[in-house]
Amino acid sequence: MWKEIGDREAGKLRPRLFANRIKSNRVGTLQLSNHKDIVSPHRGSINSLQVDLTEGRYLLSGASDASAAVHDVQRATDYEAGGLIAKHKCIFVIDKKHERGHKYAISSAIWYPVDTGLFITGSYDHHINVWDTNSTQVVMNFKMPGKVYRTAMSSVATSHMLIAAGTEDVQVRLCDIASGAFAHTLSGHRDGVISVEWSTSSEWVLVTGGCDGAIRFWDIRRAGCFLVLDQSHSQLGRCPPIPERSATNKASTSKSLSRAQQRKLAGGNGTKQSPTTGMPTKGSVRQRLHPGLLSSQDRATAHYGAVTGLKLTEDGMYLLSAGSDSRLRLWDVESGCNTLVNFETVRLQTSKPIQLATTQDSALVFVPCMTAVKAISFSMAFDVWSGKTSLTFRGHYEYVNCCWFSSQEQELYTGGNDRQILVWSPSSLIADELDEEQAQDQDNWSD
Repeated sequence: MWKEIGDREAGKLRPRLFANRIKSNRVGTLQLSNHKDIVSPHRGSINSLQVDLTEGRYLLSGASDASAAVHDVQRATDYEAGGLIAKHKCIFVIDKKHERGHKYAISSAIWYPVDTGLFITGSYDHHINVWDTNSTQVVMNFKMPGKVYRTAMSSVATSHMLIAAGTEDVQVRLCDIASGAFAHTLSGHRDGVISVEWSTSSEWVLVTGGCDGAIRFWDIRRAGCFLVLDQSHSQLGRCPPIPERSATNKASTSKSLSRAQQRKLAGGNGTKQSPTTGMPTKGSVRQRLHPGLLSSQDRATAHYGAVTGLKLTEDGMYLLSAGSDSRLRLWDVESGCNTLVNFETVRLQTSKPIQLATTQDSALVFVPCMTAVKAISFSMAFDVWSGKTSLTFRGHYEYVNCCWFSSQEQELYTGGNDRQILVWSPSSLIADELDEEQAQDQDNWSD
C-alpha cells in the first residue's frame, strides 16, 4: 500500500486507478465488524435493506413483522466497551401499532432516489405505502391485486416518478407518485412477478423476473416487452468466416435442388418473404403478432424455476440473475445472451426473493446463500469471468435474505431470518501498516 501511495505522490499512478486499487483492497478484507453494531428493532426476519442514494447515511430496513426502521450508520447513538463499540439504534420504527402501518410482512423497503424525504414499503397485505420520513405518515397508498414481492424506483429517472411493483399477479404495475394513480400495466408473464429492477443506464427500461422462470425487458413507453432472455441462447464468441470452398459447395448444392424444395426452404411454413432480403414482408404473421408475444420467443425461460433475484451492473451492460433452481447466470444485456459463466455451486432460497448487491465497480456481486453470503467475483477487464467464490461471510444463525453494499462507507450490510442486521467492514490496513512501521522504527532506534 505504501508503494502505491508513493507512486501516487510521484505522479506514476493516476488518481482514479489509485482510488480503485484502494477500494478493491478494502473490499477484499471485509469481515464482521467488531466496532460497529446495528441494534435491530425487528421481531421478524429482515427482508429488505437499502442505504439512501443521496447521502449514503441512512439505512432503511423492512421485516416480516410488518415493521420498517431507519438507522444512521454514520453517527452512533451510544458506545460500549469503553467507547470501542459504536451502537447504532434506530431513529424511528413503524410497525403494526401505527394507524396506517402494514398488517402483514413487509417484503420491500426502498428510498425515494432523489432525497430522503420519502420512502416506499411493499407488503403482503396487498398495499404499497409512500411514507413521509419527517412525519412518519402515509402520504400515498396503492392497493395491489395480491401480495407485493418487490418494488423498485429508477435511480437515473428525470422524467417520471414511477414505482414498479412485482406481485403474485401476472401483471407488472407502475404506480405514479406524481398523480397518485396507476400509470399502466405490463402484461406478458404467465405467473407472479417476484423481482423487478430498473436499468442503470436508461430511465425507460425495466427488467422483471417471474415465477414462470422468465426474465423480460420492457420499454415502458411501448406496449409489450422487447426482449425475453433464453438460457439456451448462449454467447459462444464470434462466428468464424465461411471459407470460399464451402460457399462454392453450398451454391452448387442449391442448384441441384428442385424448385419445389427451394420454394419450401425459402418460404418456411408459408410465410411470405422479400425476394431481396429474405426477411418477412409487412403482411407476414410474425409482424402481426403482439410485441413480446411471439410464440417461440415468449415461452423462453432464463431459469428452471422462479427468478428470485436480479441485479444490474453499474454500467447497465450486464445482468446477474438468481433462480430457485440454485443457479446464477450472467447475461449480456445488449445481445441478450447467456455469457456461460461457470459460477460455483451455491444453495439459494426457493421460497422467497433474495436481494443481491454489487460493489461500485461491479467487480464483486454479493449473493445470499442460505446462512452465508458469498461474494462471486468475475473479471470484466478481459471479458473472462471466473465465477469463483472469492469471499464467504459467515455470521448469521439462520438464512440470509438481503444485503446492501455502501460505496461511501465501504461496508456490507446483511439481514436474515435471525432478525439481525450485521455490518461487514474492511480491516484498517493503513493503520495496521502504520503501526508496523512505527514498531520497526522503534526497533531500529533501540539498536
